[in-house]
Amino acid sequence: MARVLPLSKGNTLVHQLCCRFILRRFQSSSSLFSARRSVDSCSYSSVADIEVTEGYAKVIDGKLIAAQIRDEIAMEVSKMKSVKGIVPGLAVILVGDRKDSATYVQRKKEACESVGISSYEACLPDHSSEKEVLKHISAYNDDPSVHGILVQLPLPSHMNEENILNAVRIEKDVDGFHPLNFGNLAMRDREPLFIPCTPKGCIELLHRYNIGIKGKNAVVIGRSNIVGTPAALLLLREEATISIVHAETKNVEEITRQADILIAAAGQANIVTGSWIKPGAVVLDVGINPVEDADSPQGYRIVGDVKYDEACKVASAITPVPGGIGPMTIAMLLSNTLLSAKRIHNFW
Repeated sequence: MARVLPLSKGNTLVHQLCCRFILRRFQSSSSLFSARRSVDSCSYSSVADIEVTEGYAKVIDGKLIAAQIRDEIAMEVSKMKSVKGIVPGLAVILVGDRKDSATYVQRKKEACESVGISSYEACLPDHSSEKEVLKHISAYNDDPSVHGILVQLPLPSHMNEENILNAVRIEKDVDGFHPLNFGNLAMRDREPLFIPCTPKGCIELLHRYNIGIKGKNAVVIGRSNIVGTPAALLLLREEATISIVHAETKNVEEITRQADILIAAAGQANIVTGSWIKPGAVVLDVGINPVEDADSPQGYRIVGDVKYDEACKVASAITPVPGGIGPMTIAMLLSNTLLSAKRIHNFW
């Protein structure tokens, strides 16, 4: 039986292993018009085919949609370069010598290059001061060739993460975590400059699969600033009726079974069983959790927050793990970087 790997403080192990795994799979994704195949016991689905098949859910293929989006971004980047002579640029700041973080930064660089976006990086030693990091952020803030800035997390323990992230200019905050971006997302009739990448990817999948959101009951499991809370705010903007469940919520299963759309972002392997899901619901599984697997060459495999073999017998549509939300997160980072460049240079 698979056992969930022990986690370090702040779920760092999960985050770093998952990021590395997603990006490796993202880089090796199959062609846009890949043949139909099976994913576990659920049938593979085209974008146009999202109707319910009795007994099994249709797979919402994030890898396919991410490939489409990357093709679209590459075309826009090429057009911008030929018309304006401008190439979008993404800068990443890495502090420390963690191999997993270094691998993640390298994969981001490769993702950028695959669509024609320039990548820049500042690699600082672990003992660097907060002042040194802020100096690099300031330089990228003022660099006209840089349109998006990402500070790789986690930062060393002696640094104030909030101060560093807030130093990124809101116009280049492609992660969407700046307080002003977040605040505008929460307010009606306000538009954030950027939307956090993972929640944005969730909504984009619903749109591209023509899954209606307006008037639906939507439940988000998890309330993090990275996924849960912004996902709920985005669903609210789409005129869904929203509930958020978390560690202190009573009768969680009773609430989730009311969801027409269920987004699982708890960060716990297989916590959502089939009994949590309303028959015919659409399930988006954000969770990416490494569990020990002696049969795997890596010694682990990746599973979601949703117990997939049960959920796909109840839901009408579901994202797999891997191959669902993960590739969309990277695609949305590229999309936000392009958006920043277009906004800065008034290229629409």
